[in-house]
Amino acid sequence: MTERALRLGTRRSKLAMAQSGQVAEAVQQLTGRTVELVEITTYGDTSREHLAQIGGTGVFVAALREALARDEVDFAVHSLKDLPTAQPDELTLAAVPVREDPRDIMVARDGMTFSELPNGARVGTGSPRRMAQLNAYARSHGMTIETVPIRGNIDTRIGYVHKGELDAVVLAAAGLNRVGRIDEVTDFLSVDTVLPAPGQGALAIECAAHNASLAAALAELDDPYTRAAVTAERSLLAALEAGCSAPVGALADLLADGQIVKEMRLRGVVGTTDGSTLVQLSTTGPVPETETQAMALGRELAAEMLAKGAAGLMGERAL
Repeated sequence: MTERALRLGTRRSKLAMAQSGQVAEAVQQLTGRTVELVEITTYGDTSREHLAQIGGTGVFVAALREALARDEVDFAVHSLKDLPTAQPDELTLAAVPVREDPRDIMVARDGMTFSELPNGARVGTGSPRRMAQLNAYARSHGMTIETVPIRGNIDTRIGYVHKGELDAVVLAAAGLNRVGRIDEVTDFLSVDTVLPAPGQGALAIECAAHNASLAAALAELDDPYTRAAVTAERSLLAALEAGCSAPVGALADLLADGQIVKEMRLRGVVGTTDGSTLVQLSTTGPVPETETQAMALGRELAAEMLAKGAAGLMGERAL
């Protein structure tokens, strides 16, 4: 008797289907079992409100997690940056595969880069984190831009530029890579200009904690360096008590001496959306070998940022 197909819960967007399809292929090769995609609509997909208004963290994740809890799917694939920082006991984060490009990118009219945008350019993004850093960069370089809040999938967002409603939009490089549209990018934004969201470019593969054999099979897809990096980034986010709608950017990267990885650097930023105030700091330490060490790196940097005034910039915390 052949084993039944494994059911992979995924959001319905083109991007979610693309990244879940890639994971499904990898799991099929690993386990020899067929993997079928189960499409689940989340509140974040159906609501037209801005993410900051519908509660930010978890709006794309809750329905997938409920399907796991009800045993309607065996495992789920999330964009890691959508996951709330607290992990429920009944679910296990079985694997964090090798990360895609974590950077943000710009798609602008007439092939323009960020620095080539005309004064008064309208730049679309749904992210307070991006707004804060884009506006701060513009201010420090004598540019004036207007950041315009937008929502929607990749097609919708790029469509605003093609239709002439916006001069540019800012998106994640990983998403465009996964749907095969990276050639439409007009500028890759350096992480020195815009730090990505914690966990950006990484996927999270989650299953029920009691399903130990499946968790062990999925763990083969885990990349320890990616996991250490995103754990540090998310620990920073949690210690700042910020949801995924807060203007926090973070990136942990490995510093190598030749072929030998020596250290991990964690950079964090928090700012007001108009870019007038940014708290940006970094810390460097040995590459974390345990989850506890990775979390400590994030908490340490968060404490320094809070001491420098980050708390007052968080929006939610300042109330």
